[in-house]
Amino acid sequence: MQEQFDAEGRLRHLITLENFDRARLTSLLDKATAYLRPAGDLPAHENRFNGRTVANLFFEPSTRTRASFELAAKRLGLHVLNLDVRMSSRSKGESILDTVYTLEAMGSDIFVLRDSEPGVPAFIAANVQSHVSVLSAGEADVSHPTQGLLDILTIRQHKKCLEDVSVTMIGDIVHSRVARSAYQALQILGAGKINLVAPPAFMPAAHHFAGAERFNEIEPALRDADVVMALRIQRERMGVASIPDTSDYHKRFGLTAERLALARPDAIVMHPGPMNRGVEIASDVADGPQSVIRQQVRNGVAVRMAVMSTVLETLHS
Repeated sequence: MQEQFDAEGRLRHLITLENFDRARLTSLLDKATAYLRPAGDLPAHENRFNGRTVANLFFEPSTRTRASFELAAKRLGLHVLNLDVRMSSRSKGESILDTVYTLEAMGSDIFVLRDSEPGVPAFIAANVQSHVSVLSAGEADVSHPTQGLLDILTIRQHKKCLEDVSVTMIGDIVHSRVARSAYQALQILGAGKINLVAPPAFMPAAHHFAGAERFNEIEPALRDADVVMALRIQRERMGVASIPDTSDYHKRFGLTAERLALARPDAIVMHPGPMNRGVEIASDVADGPQSVIRQQVRNGVAVRMAVMSTVLETLHS
């Protein structure tokens, strides 16, 4: 994989959290925290990078992540180019690298890239010029590093000692880039316990998520959990998991208020969105007092500001 850090150890690209250490991860989380403002206040903004350009290349559908990156860039004073994939040259047969070269020649400094094929962000990062950065906004089912950062930031805001925290992830774990990046961040910061809950077809192979405890029933995995993370179920995969319909999934694995009561009283509920209400999570839980789902969204803008400002400092310091 393309090296994410320059010769001085500074962040140049963000493709995965896998090769981060505690100090680097904590530094990004601390910078993101500095960008947060109380609800209703004017958001944080900077003008150090006025005139720099971010190109959002989302070759896979996205609303939340794309909007979050765009807001983050604008609050840093950056120009933002959103490529309409349906009208792009790539849809006419041009390679993604040719598209990147074209936008690079127009003065783009950062490429924010989401693609359904594994390896694309690292490939692009290996082929851009030295003054350009590549940030993954989601890579196939492999990695979603900024989501992992915002998830761990949200947990850190509520649970001060991560070494004592028990985290339960529920859903389509094998196909979830969100789960992979969140797990990497939790491992780096030394989370005490990680539980995985999924039907057999949604459970990853034994060599993935090493050290996590695995369950095929939701109730035992929720007992004494401090953090409960429901993952989105893609409806087209329901038959693959030997679950005939969404109502059956909700009956067996849905996060309900009754099941949440098995967790610790101060447990927080998370979901990366978009939610299938009544499938992986009940509405009264998603909107309930233990839910921090909206806080995750707010933290996402701050995290993406932190990442973009960090790579711009690397490129132009």
